[in-house]
Amino acid sequence: MILLNSIPATITTVADTVATITDTMTSTVTEPAHEVATTTSTSLSIWDLCLEGGFIMIPLALLSILAIYVFIERAIVIHKASQYDPSFMKRIKDYVADGEIESAQNLCKKQDSPAARLIAKGLTRIGRPANDILVAIENTGNIEIANLGKGLPWLATTAAGAPMLGFLGTVIGMVDAFYSIANSGNAASIGDFAGGIYTALVTTVAGLVVGIIALFAYNYIVARINKVMNQLEARTMEFMDLINEPNK
Repeated sequence: MILLNSIPATITTVADTVATITDTMTSTVTEPAHEVATTTSTSLSIWDLCLEGGFIMIPLALLSILAIYVFIERAIVIHKASQYDPSFMKRIKDYVADGEIESAQNLCKKQDSPAARLIAKGLTRIGRPANDILVAIENTGNIEIANLGKGLPWLATTAAGAPMLGFLGTVIGMVDAFYSIANSGNAASIGDFAGGIYTALVTTVAGLVVGIIALFAYNYIVARINKVMNQLEARTMEFMDLINEPNK
């Protein structure tokens, strides 16, 4: 009977214990959830991250703007230079066959393209040895290719220099972080060197992004210039065959 009488008291004690544990778990889970919600609501924008990068972000921003400008400007110029009229060489051939050299030169002026300027230079040398004509055309071609490549050194410099600037920012950030730790002594906390870590990571990422984009842009422009170069070589050979036909 004593044992039976003690059962309700035991059950009551267990119930109270379970309730206490439940309340404790609920409060424990609720607090982190609140902290997570608070942490999630606090986020950094891209602009804020750029500001955390420090003064190194200024030359990186200037390099990125310069690279974008050079890429767009060169892409437009090279696109125009790569345009080719299939009937152009046929009309040149007809003019040369009829002896209308001046008409052929006027047609080249109207075209106003690297290929047309090469042909125009060759037309001014008609009557001279074929080797002299070829040398004159090749020299003009070299000038045209050099004009198409204007601004490429800036892209190459950005591709190589931007990551270096990013790494410089990394070193500066780490120096700042360790300096903050040294000044704080044993009382150092994450907040004491978080700014330096931000600078180190943000500048590294920014430098790599700018450098990679500039590298791809540089290789794309170089590939397009090589394509135009091949077209100019084809037009040169076609013109040389053309001026040699009357002698056959």
